[in-house]
Amino acid sequence: MSQDHTKRRYNSTRRQIQARETRLHILEAARQLFTTRGYAGATMEGIAQEAGVAVETVYAAFGSKRAVLARLVDLAVAGDDEPILFLERPGPQRVRLESDQRRQMRLFAHDIAQIMERVGPLFALMRSAAITEPEIGALLQRLLADRRESMAVFVGWIERNGPLRTGLSLDEAADTVWTLSSAEVHHLLRVDRGWSVERYEQWLDDSLLTLLLPPEALAAE
Repeated sequence: MSQDHTKRRYNSTRRQIQARETRLHILEAARQLFTTRGYAGATMEGIAQEAGVAVETVYAAFGSKRAVLARLVDLAVAGDDEPILFLERPGPQRVRLESDQRRQMRLFAHDIAQIMERVGPLFALMRSAAITEPEIGALLQRLLADRRESMAVFVGWIERNGPLRTGLSLDEAADTVWTLSSAEVHHLLRVDRGWSVERYEQWLDDSLLTLLLPPEALAAE
C-alpha cells in the first residue's frame, strides 16, 4: 500500500472523527438552549452561536431544527451516538436473555430509570412545543408509537418465560408498561413529588410485578 493511500485513509478517518465530535458539540449546545429557551426560542442561529460554529455547519449536519431535536432525543434514549438499534443494545438484550420474569422487570426498571433521567426533559419540551408546532407534534407521536412497539416486544420477552396475570392480554400488558414507564409519570414522581432515582426505579419494578404477573409468581419470590 502506498504512503499516499495510507495518508488519504488517515485523513478521511480524522475528518470523520472531527465531524462526529462537531455533531455532538452542536447537540449539547442545542440541549442547553432547548432547556433554557424552549423549542421556539432556540433558533438554529442561536444553536450555532452556542456551539461556536457557523450556522451553515448546523444545517449541513442536521438540515433543520426539528432534525436536531429528533437526533437529540435518539442520543438521550441510547446514551451514546453509536448506530445500534435500541432493542439491540446491551440493556434490552440483557432483559431478552434473562430467563426469570422478576429479574427481567428489575433490569427493565433500572434501564428505564436511567433513560428517563436523560430523555424526560425533552419529552416535556416536545409536549409544550407540540401545541403550536405541528412538526413537533408529529415527531412526538412517532416517538410515542415507537415506545409502544418497544414495550410490546418487552412484554413478549416476559410472557415467553411464564404466564402473565390471568385475564391480562399482551396488548393490555404493553399499554400498562408503556404508561408506567412514560416520561409523564417519571416527571410526576421525580420532579413534582421529588422522588429519588432509586425510589422511582423500585416503584416501577414493584408496579410492573404487581400488574403483570399472577399472584403465585409473586408469592414464589
